Amino acid sequence: MPKKGGRQAEMGKEMQVQCKRAKVEAACSLAVMSFESPDSLFGSLISPIKPEVFFREYWEQKPLLVQRNDPLLAAYYQSLFQLPDLKEQCSQGLYYGRDINICRCVNGKKKVLNKEGKVNYMQLKKDFDQKKATIQFHQPQRFKEELWKIQEKLECYFGSLVGSNVYITPQGSQGLPPHYDDVEVFILQLEGEKHWRLYKPTVHLAREYNVESEDRIGKPTHEFVLKPGDLLYFPRGTIHQADTPPGISYSTHVTISTYQNNSWGDFLLDAIPGLVFDTAKEDVALRTSIPRQLLMQVDIADSTKKLSSILRMLADRLENTRELRSSDMKKDFIMNRLPPYLGCDSDPLTPGGKLPKLDSQIRLQFRDHAIITVEPDQENSVSIRKAPLCTSGVWGCCRVRETHMMGTEDDDTTTEEGMSQQTHGLRFPLSYFDALKQIWSGSTVYVKELNLTSDAEKENLALSLWTECLIEVF
Repeated sequence: MPKKGGRQAEMGKEMQVQCKRAKVEAACSLAVMSFESPDSLFGSLISPIKPEVFFREYWEQKPLLVQRNDPLLAAYYQSLFQLPDLKEQCSQGLYYGRDINICRCVNGKKKVLNKEGKVNYMQLKKDFDQKKATIQFHQPQRFKEELWKIQEKLECYFGSLVGSNVYITPQGSQGLPPHYDDVEVFILQLEGEKHWRLYKPTVHLAREYNVESEDRIGKPTHEFVLKPGDLLYFPRGTIHQADTPPGISYSTHVTISTYQNNSWGDFLLDAIPGLVFDTAKEDVALRTSIPRQLLMQVDIADSTKKLSSILRMLADRLENTRELRSSDMKKDFIMNRLPPYLGCDSDPLTPGGKLPKLDSQIRLQFRDHAIITVEPDQENSVSIRKAPLCTSGVWGCCRVRETHMMGTEDDDTTTEEGMSQQTHGLRFPLSYFDALKQIWSGSTVYVKELNLTSDAEKENLALSLWTECLIEVF
């Protein structure tokens, strides 16, 4: 029989270990990463390379390898994720396909070894040990706070969604065949060692994932081994493959990726409809009819001259007005990004304190997590979008963090009352735009000085923003 009090003693020891580990992680975090601002975080991530050097010489151009011999950094990287963390995560309910993939590269092809349904840790470990299968853990920032903390700052820095995946590969094995991705990739080596080979892109700055055959990619342009604390960056389109060398029990690394569908082409597809909408209201050339039966013709070459002249006219208008606004890309980013990381302090995320009055001073808070959009609709309205609130009043950390980068099947969610919760934010008449820009400047402003015609409008705007935790009141 177990000794009396054995379970309590075991739990006590476990709590001591967890507290000790938390202190070590906190000490490492303070020593090697700067979370003061998005700029400082990115600078510390790629250190000793300076950000200006990185963007001038490497970004979208060529790989960057930063090999470090820093025990503090190696220890901090290990705190981001380790193989034993999977046991705890599996106990909380992970599913094959959605959360975990088991795979192995066989004869240049990816072989998926997933089971059905919920992941059992003992079976997972068995496949890892006996089948030499790689474990791919999707979007661990949903569960690991330190990754949440890093990726939230990076989303502020890039102005783009930032995802991650953890790869754990046993010795003498390779999980994925040579391939390229449609994202900018930062690799952080957490545990063990990983042997990497990079190849010249066949599609520069690729827009989609693709597997490449060995006979097509030629010889590696780069070949090296990553150790804990090392960092690797390569642009989208870079062909790569990696394996855990024999003699190394296993390798763990995390890929942090960004800039998917974030090119000038994507921006134009998003912004041009608004430009056409606004121009058509003022220029009759865009309101004239297209030729009869144009939509029924296979060859519309005769109309290209007319379309070319319209496009030149739009370009001239854009150059003169300098008004080109993104709508859907902005909304997609703000609605699907990580909420602010505030640790245990949720007070700034709950409406409280004194109400804003006409004589109050107000200031925007969480500027990196809220945007203004002017939408080309019939109401001529301006909208404010922000990271969604959950029912407890905390910015998205109950819902958005758990679904971050998971590609839900339907972006709309419906309450029991049948009300759509697709949008999270406020909508105002276009006449409020200048007042909103005053607040979004970041400086403190008196409510009575807002650029609106009536005191009632000024107080209404301030109260609406205060209710959504978007402003501080002094």
